[in-house]
Amino acid sequence: MHDDSATRLPVGSAIPDLRIRRIPWQQTIPLRHSVLWPDKPPEFCHVEGDEDARHFGAFLREELVSVASVYPEGHDVRLRKFATASGFQRHGVGTRMLAHILAELKDQGFQYFWCDARESALGFYERFGMRPEGERFHKGDVPYYRMSVRLD
Repeated sequence: MHDDSATRLPVGSAIPDLRIRRIPWQQTIPLRHSVLWPDKPPEFCHVEGDEDARHFGAFLREELVSVASVYPEGHDVRLRKFATASGFQRHGVGTRMLAHILAELKDQGFQYFWCDARESALGFYERFGMRPEGERFHKGDVPYYRMSVRLD
């Protein structure tokens, strides 16, 4: 299990030696669980399509501090299950992760990138040129918007 409290940085600190690489889906589960659904069993964090998706991990030294998964369908690709350990949030980890993913997808010819974004994260996605599509909706009691950007 991932212990989020093991390493914490002061808010605003940069992380120069962050490395981003592909990881197997199974490696995403502990961080998904601790960040996104700590009140659910770990099995809840495995979603349909994980076996065929692409999964990315951001590592500080050997510690996995952020995960994100993308699910291609033709020329479109969906971002899901983007989670950064709480001790590393607001340090540019998510920004570097998403920039890396978008550059790779664009280089590979994907044309349209989208996600269901929590309302609290709209500003983050807007920095990447993503715009809301449609009306606000809820998953449970959490408000979301569909966000998207053209990659071509």
